[in-house]
Amino acid sequence: MPVELTWWGHATCTVEDSRIRVLTDPLFVRRLAHLRRRRGAVPPPEAWRADVALVSHLHADHLHVPSLARLAPGTRLLVPRGARRAVPGLRRLRHLELTEVAPGDETTVGDLRIRAVPARHDGRRLPVGRHRAPALGYVVEGEARTYFAGDTGLFDGMEQEVGPVDVALLPVGGWGPYLGAEHLDAGRAAEALARLAPRTAVPVHYGTYWPIGMDAVRPHEFHTPGEEFVRLSELRAPGVAVHLLGHGESVRVEVAR
Repeated sequence: MPVELTWWGHATCTVEDSRIRVLTDPLFVRRLAHLRRRRGAVPPPEAWRADVALVSHLHADHLHVPSLARLAPGTRLLVPRGARRAVPGLRRLRHLELTEVAPGDETTVGDLRIRAVPARHDGRRLPVGRHRAPALGYVVEGEARTYFAGDTGLFDGMEQEVGPVDVALLPVGGWGPYLGAEHLDAGRAAEALARLAPRTAVPVHYGTYWPIGMDAVRPHEFHTPGEEFVRLSELRAPGVAVHLLGHGESVRVEVAR
């Protein structure tokens, strides 16, 4: 059975595997604080349907309480350990089955096994937040092994921590004109791809949100990371099939074990 991947924009994706819908870092708004959605429609109600939602870290563009509130009653929700304490709004989401996880923890949803893996990224709710929680990636294993990296930089032992995967959803940019070491730009994402060596990859986390009033500041950092990732991946990881999706587009991946 093929695995279907849909990119809704930013880090929000749907992974359909073994008849289970997995939603990553749900963000369903046109504007978030100083950020405006500049490309792609706001994800439709179809995107809100999930059996389980995964939250990679506590930053508001990844853990967005109003977007999580739109999920149907009974939806499983995995968040980093310590998230309830750091984000009091999570306590209002009583209609969801919330579980806190840390690297190495495994959760079963239907025929899927979901494993939390480390990420190199600041896990605080705000840069000055006093409550910390680990930033995470996730490996979703069913018909395929799909790695959702969340937001991360390169780190030693990345390939060992993640393990063998068939599909990688990798961030290749951000929401502003400058990226620090705790992010992947197109070049670092291509290096991650070379280390992980999946069969298939989809670039995410670029070309969606941009700070209001900064449209003319380094616009190439908004528009080009996906294409640049494709170009560099052909050089660094030529055996990997990279699918460059538009907002709301899907790809079906056949995985032979």
